[in-house]
Amino acid sequence: MWVKISKVLIGLTLSILAVSHAIAQCSPSVPVQGAAVPGPLPLFPPDNWWNADISSAPVDPASASYIAFINNGGTRRLHPDFGGEASPGSVDVYGMPYAIVDGSQPKLPVAFQYWDESDGVDMSTGQGVPFYPIPAQSITQPHWIEGGAPGNIDQRAQSDRHLLIIDCTNRHLYELYNVYYNTTQAKWYAGSGAFFDMNTNNRRPDTWTSADAAGLAIFPGLVRYDEAWNSAIADIGHAFRVTVRATNGYVYPASHRAGSTSGALPMGARLRLKTNVGGADPALRTADPNVRKIFRAMQKYGVIVADNGSDMYITGTFDRRWSNDVLNPAFATLSASDFDVIELGWKPIVSGTPVLSAVGASPSQVTGGTSSTGTITLTSAAPAGGTNVSLSSASSAVAVPASVTVPQGGNSATFGITTSSVTATTSVTLSASYAGVTKTTTVTVNPAPPPPPPTLATLTFDRPSIVGGNPVTGTVTLSAAAPSGGAVVALKSSNASLAPVPASVNAAGGATSTTFTVNTAVTKKNSTVTISATYNGVAKTATITVKRR
Repeated sequence: MWVKISKVLIGLTLSILAVSHAIAQCSPSVPVQGAAVPGPLPLFPPDNWWNADISSAPVDPASASYIAFINNGGTRRLHPDFGGEASPGSVDVYGMPYAIVDGSQPKLPVAFQYWDESDGVDMSTGQGVPFYPIPAQSITQPHWIEGGAPGNIDQRAQSDRHLLIIDCTNRHLYELYNVYYNTTQAKWYAGSGAFFDMNTNNRRPDTWTSADAAGLAIFPGLVRYDEAWNSAIADIGHAFRVTVRATNGYVYPASHRAGSTSGALPMGARLRLKTNVGGADPALRTADPNVRKIFRAMQKYGVIVADNGSDMYITGTFDRRWSNDVLNPAFATLSASDFDVIELGWKPIVSGTPVLSAVGASPSQVTGGTSSTGTITLTSAAPAGGTNVSLSSASSAVAVPASVTVPQGGNSATFGITTSSVTATTSVTLSASYAGVTKTTTVTVNPAPPPPPPTLATLTFDRPSIVGGNPVTGTVTLSAAAPSGGAVVALKSSNASLAPVPASVNAAGGATSTTFTVNTAVTKKNSTVTISATYNGVAKTATITVKRR
């Protein structure tokens, strides 16, 4: 009991220290729109996907085709989807506004359209609970919500209307999509909402959206003036949010799909600005040192596909200090062709983390309908809880389980491979994926060989002896069913006058035996006659004793 209490007290002490540190980072006056972001930076842990260095990540094999899709038969240039007011003093703005509040900001409920994938919801009723620290100013004042208009103006049909809120005390991030405040009901409405603890790398549950279509946080991917135009910051330190006109599924780090357009990138895909295009560094196409800093971040951290929108629109904050006279022409010097798509689903390798080394199958060539055994191998031992490796097959001719688990401490595991009958030799690629690494192997499925042609198995008679003048029935049996045209078995008697046989007998197609009659002659002495049957190179004999009366 005392141990538990001690742990609680220690945890509370650490929390108080953390909160004390965070409070010092809050603005003197909150709530505030667009103030400096509370430190320490980066916003999320250094190993978060937004902060991952992708400069040496492998290029996806389909990179060129993805880029061609974005270019759409032309040249798609970058555009900064951010700026200041649309005109001096206007309500309309460019870019994403954001609010900073402290831990004392009252929490409000929000009614969601997509409540089953939103945070701050009683999942048993679908109703919002007090959860979101929304500043009251955002109801009536402009520039707190994307688009610029205050929350009590319903523009949900015309704009995404994102509302981003940072709790500077606790380093918590709240993001809402498509918000509107109904003054008659005194109630906030939104399409979806998501909570992110910026002290952790917690990812949304698979298939869940966030305030963004990809299921990612928006704020950590924004180009911010306080980073880009701050001479004390040499490295912006994170990737940027980018939109494309269509998407197809999702890959890590995304958790949600919002399209299935063939040839399009998935949500969560990363693009990286090349360091050499035609012998020159594309980041140097602008002379502005601050924009160069943005471009350098695109080379080191890349851009992440987070929503459907205009191709190659890079998202940033609303800030009156931006100059689109500088940003627009500088961004226009870059096009989609200056980027590579890095390997889809790529994850940085953490030192000591096992990496998928190989996948194989034994035997690798099988007859359809038979089985094989697959093996996956890691570079090092699986951690506590084991390692789950995803499996897939490129053809229904070969089936594998959805995944296989390498047990804790092990570095390999086997899995069953089943095959179906095929009419022609079929080579099938099997894929194994773990932590952004995919390995493949090939299983070749051959048609079942045709059955061997039947041969003569036996020649028998219904009795070994007979009184001359009476018939005997003979039976020839094949080793397998006769072919469709039948099987003609040649017959011969060693004494044709005493025990004559037909020259041949035909086993009908599909039959495994047939009979024939030996009509014996009357004899004055007992005699033994040998009957021979021959088919497909195999001969069998049997004897009949013909007795006198």
